[in-house]
Amino acid sequence: MDENIVHESPYIIEMRNITKIFPGIIANDNITLQLKKGEIHALLGENGAGKSTLMSVLFGLYQPEEGQIYKNGKPVQINNPNDANDLGIGMVHQHFKLVQVFTVLENIILGVETTKLGFISKKEARKKVVALSKSYGLNVDPDALVENITVGMQQRTEILKMLYRDNDILIFDEPTAVLTPQEIEELMQIMRSLANEGKSILFITHKLNEIMQVADRCSVLRKGAYIGTVDVKNT
Repeated sequence: MDENIVHESPYIIEMRNITKIFPGIIANDNITLQLKKGEIHALLGENGAGKSTLMSVLFGLYQPEEGQIYKNGKPVQINNPNDANDLGIGMVHQHFKLVQVFTVLENIILGVETTKLGFISKKEARKKVVALSKSYGLNVDPDALVENITVGMQQRTEILKMLYRDNDILIFDEPTAVLTPQEIEELMQIMRSLANEGKSILFITHKLNEIMQVADRCSVLRKGAYIGTVDVKNT
């Protein structure tokens, strides 16, 4: 048998045996989580179950005491969010990381160099943002000041930040907690269109109705431990 044959992993991301310990608490206890390409994978659990901690490990905000992360079957090291971004991993946090006095466009291109000379062509960036916004039905005005737009539109700005960086693994941490019912409905449609375009989504929630509406699979955590994964479409 040829030992050089590489078997392609069915998972775009695999977190194997992740343990994360804080003083006095095991936040993640030997958790394995597998994300397929193009799926919406919900992470369900009560507050304190370890969902946000696990996603913070994937995004490079925390280093695990034990365990390994794989992308497309290959081990990767994620020391910080820059490493995560380089691997195509983006995250929309519960509390948005936007500069209120900047425009939507300025927030999106913040920290990104789009030319070899190290400066950003705002015109080109604007063109890309408008195209992405239109393509995914985000309908965000790139010239609006962040402080003047709704919370729902601020969240869409965060989504555009991920898309602008060509992230293909998108983490949403309790994304509906701050939204109106109408905005929640629209977000579900946006997530589905992202998945249809081949993006892979991890979606933290504790609302079963949202999982039934949009998720392909769901993994359950309880008190830092992995309970199991169910195929939502077959339930």
